[in-house]
Amino acid sequence: MLYETRAKAGRTLAESLGHLRDADPLVLGLPRGGVPVAAEVAHELGGELDVILVRKLGVPWQPELAMGALGEGGIRVLNDDVLAQTGISPLGLATVESRERRELDRRARVLRGDRGRIPLRDRTVVIVDDGMATGATAAAACRVARAEGAARVVVAVPVSSEEAVTRMAEEADEVICPLVPRWLGGVGGAYRDFHQLTDREVTDLLEK
Repeated sequence: MLYETRAKAGRTLAESLGHLRDADPLVLGLPRGGVPVAAEVAHELGGELDVILVRKLGVPWQPELAMGALGEGGIRVLNDDVLAQTGISPLGLATVESRERRELDRRARVLRGDRGRIPLRDRTVVIVDDGMATGATAAAACRVARAEGAARVVVAVPVSSEEAVTRMAEEADEVICPLVPRWLGGVGGAYRDFHQLTDREVTDLLEK
């Protein structure tokens, strides 16, 4: 199964989320790739759209492999198994973390601009990404949402590894994913168009 685009994946994903329509959900996309998916989900559910900012801590020689993730408000999640397998040093981890913390701050300024964050307190929030491999960034997003007082946290993605779905079951109140292949080589493999989004593409979606 392949999704043509992230937008089409979002429309497919929304078909599994109809039960949340009456909850007045706040749909939170993980920039950048999760925002086009989240925009379609928010449209279909009639919910509000915002971003929730997290950054993957990629292994230096294999950036797509997450050894952890950072989130707003000082949230930090580590993948102990990846750290053990790669043997990265504390200095190596700290270097990556420092760089990604700066990028997290930059994205907050660029993507939100003068718009304030939509409050999460007492809301049903739906955290949306274009897919999950390890689940590190989604886990960080869940913890940000909990810390901000969300009443219910739902993680919804078009494609995920079995490992990540299992992990999210411990972080979220509900996990929705229509495509969980036995082996996921990479999230991009589930899409025909998986181009790297620009900040402008994301801000355009948020402004709409």
